[in-house]
Amino acid sequence: MYKIVFLRHGESIWNAEGRFTGWTDVKLSDKGIQEAKNAAKLLKDYNFNTAITSVLKRNIETLEIVLKDLGLTLEIEKYWRLNERHYGALQGLYKKEVAEKYGKDQVFQWRRGYDIKPPFLTENDPRHPRLDPLYDNIPNEYLPLGESLKDTEARVMVCWEKNIAPLIKLEKNILLVGHGNSLRALIKNLDNVSEEDIPHLDIPTGVPLVYELDKDLKPIKHYYLGNQEEIKKRTQEVKNQAEYSKQ
Repeated sequence: MYKIVFLRHGESIWNAEGRFTGWTDVKLSDKGIQEAKNAAKLLKDYNFNTAITSVLKRNIETLEIVLKDLGLTLEIEKYWRLNERHYGALQGLYKKEVAEKYGKDQVFQWRRGYDIKPPFLTENDPRHPRLDPLYDNIPNEYLPLGESLKDTEARVMVCWEKNIAPLIKLEKNILLVGHGNSLRALIKNLDNVSEEDIPHLDIPTGVPLVYELDKDLKPIKHYYLGNQEEIKKRTQEVKNQAEYSKQ
């Protein structure tokens, strides 16, 4: 049996402000820092020897905090293909204002629809990832102007097959810090979640999610660590944010 632990990064400053983030490289909020520290407490019995995440600082910060609190010194493997879904021209906008302008249903589709793309950036937009030094070594044709979850899934699964699955089969003890949508993409594939159901999969921030896998890397079972009632509450909060039911 193999095992891998997923962790969605702690709350970022733009999460706290209710803004579309995507590939924008923002830091953790104070709450997000505490969420990372709380995750470390739940992971105290896990002896990780491999740490994987995206190239975005909110993920890297989360992972660094967890490793520090666990007393582990590991080289972090960073992959741009594990980045959050690129929200195109929505990035930086306030979700509530966008919902007021376009309607909650449209924004829900932009945020959660499997094959629904957001409004794209233009080629000369200063937010274009080709202008970000993080992606200097990535061919322009791989850098998106906006993505659906389907697009995100395609690049994430390349990373899974090429970089992550081989390490699992080497029996590495892996902690993977992901984003809401990169983790949804992985879970969709691991659990064969349908295109119709994936928009309603909610993943709380800062709560470790353990997957136990068989020899073919098919799930045997998965479970969140921590107080299950608190996890349900935090999952509902994520659901509320997606549906704007409390805004």
